[in-house]
Amino acid sequence: MGEGKRVGTAIITGGTSGIGLATTKKFLANGFNCVLVGRSLARFEKIRSELVGHFEFISADVRKVADCDKIILRTIELFGGVDVLINCAGIYHEGAITSTGEEIFDDIFDTNVKGTFFLTRAAVDELIKSRGAIVNVASDAGLKGNYLCAAYSASKGAIVAFTKSLALELASFSIRVNCVAPGDILTPLTEAQLKKSGGTIEELAKFYPLGRIGTPEEVAEAIYFLSSATFITGAVLSVDGGLTC
Repeated sequence: MGEGKRVGTAIITGGTSGIGLATTKKFLANGFNCVLVGRSLARFEKIRSELVGHFEFISADVRKVADCDKIILRTIELFGGVDVLINCAGIYHEGAITSTGEEIFDDIFDTNVKGTFFLTRAAVDELIKSRGAIVNVASDAGLKGNYLCAAYSASKGAIVAFTKSLALELASFSIRVNCVAPGDILTPLTEAQLKKSGGTIEELAKFYPLGRIGTPEEVAEAIYFLSSATFITGAVLSVDGGLTC
């Protein structure tokens, strides 16, 4: 655990993998206390040695309202409050609407939308005290839709609308609410998707004006920027190499 002045406390859901892990490292490097939230203690133990700074792990399932409340209460116990909330936990599903059953649909919306909504609700009182910031993780799919991706796209579109609505609702409390909308990012989720479909990173890169897909660190930079940009709220920042231009 590193020493030095702490500048605040950030909660990062999905903080043990991909964009969430890169975001955790970014906030730790900038002097934040970080609370990583995830369902798997084993996954946290695998990446623990990569982290330098003041951090704690909370095992919780954001699909459950009681767990969302627990996350905030435990963070207050650990660090005294909340300054930044990063709603990064999410799942992806690709498939035709005719093959998307109720169980898959519920899992997508419970994780991507319900978890974001209720963890934010649980954090609002603390964020009012700190005049803090919320950054949600949407997707290019939530802006333009993707082929064979209706349920996931709908869930990320909901995050965009939620971000804009909440930014207006919380502006009078000086809480800023923004979101990033990444394109394809080189994460374990993307690698699993490509393996399942038989595609390659090189083929995927051809769709991007910049000629490549992004890295988790590049999304983390955007998330950190939005968390600290004091006159930006309600923004949707595309981090997609020009895909949605």
